[in-house]
Amino acid sequence: MLFALALAGCDEKAQSQAAAPPPPTVTVAQPVKRSVTDWDEFTGRFEAIQEVQVRARVGGFVNGVEFKDGAIVRAGDLLYIIDPRPFEAVVLQAEGQLADARAKGELAKRDLERGLTLVQTSAVSEQVVDQRRQALQVARAAEIQAEGALKAAQLNVEFTHVVAPITGRVSRRLVTPGNLVQGSEGGATLLTSIVSLDPIYIYFDVDEATYQRNSRLWFEGKRPSSRDTPNPVQVTLTGETKPSHEGKMDFLDNRLDVSTATLRSRAVIPNKDLSILPGQFGRVRIIGSAPYEALLIPDTAIATDQSRKIVFVVKEDNTVEARSVVLGPLDEGLRVIREGLKAEDHVIVDGLQRARVGAKVTPKMAQAPAGDKAPAGDKPAGAKP
Repeated sequence: MLFALALAGCDEKAQSQAAAPPPPTVTVAQPVKRSVTDWDEFTGRFEAIQEVQVRARVGGFVNGVEFKDGAIVRAGDLLYIIDPRPFEAVVLQAEGQLADARAKGELAKRDLERGLTLVQTSAVSEQVVDQRRQALQVARAAEIQAEGALKAAQLNVEFTHVVAPITGRVSRRLVTPGNLVQGSEGGATLLTSIVSLDPIYIYFDVDEATYQRNSRLWFEGKRPSSRDTPNPVQVTLTGETKPSHEGKMDFLDNRLDVSTATLRSRAVIPNKDLSILPGQFGRVRIIGSAPYEALLIPDTAIATDQSRKIVFVVKEDNTVEARSVVLGPLDEGLRVIREGLKAEDHVIVDGLQRARVGAKVTPKMAQAPAGDKAPAGDKPAGAKP
């Protein structure tokens, strides 16, 4: 009877062992090793390189508006027509005054020539010659004044045709035909505005700590200064997950803002498709270090344990170990690991929910993370060194 009971117990133990599930399968990968460069990121706002308020330079009634609201205009394109007839009449008057002045000047010149001939025979006195010489100078001065008045009148006629001073996108019309506008002498009327779009500025503020760090790198010869080198920048627009525009540094201010302890900086961004408008926000990335060799893993392989960042590593005996790591920035979709990993480690990148620290797993080697770089080593998971 005791033998039968022992036999039954052995059968139950064998059945339970046979029913035990195999270790869970997880996907592992080795860290990618490549040269990376750290980037500093800031929030910036786009501003036009050129912005012009188009105002009337002469007063009068608007005869026509020659642009479509919000259209792209070229420098020299006609925007407004102000009634030119009063100014054309002034031009005619100025032309008549100039002709009169020239005629008087010609007469004074001939009188002087005759006087110079007669003074040689003492037919006229030297005083008469001096008077005629003075009359010629007065006539020439009057001619110059008449020429200036004519040019001013012609300019006013030219100003009745308001043209675009720059190439860019025009705003809406602020004055419609039939309205009276004032010229520059009476508070010039604002007609519209134009902003240039390609290229475009983006302004951002660099904190004092970052400025000091970059200055030290420059003194050590590890990073060029943006004051004399057009360092590359990358810009991510609102709603985007990765940079979509590239540009160059263009300006650093000469002092820090005492209220915010930041340094105003500027970059120039090409805007060929005119998709960026002044006033938009963007995230600006600028190089923050010299190139260095780093280990990188997918962001999905990183877990959080209170204030620590950890990854799960499969050891040689296929057991799981938790490693505390120090993270760096993202680079081409992978996270830089500054401390805590070795190139030969096998990191769990898929199946974290099935892994338990100290428990065995069945590792399955994945392809290179992000599919674009080879891992730091090619030893299969669980293999002996």
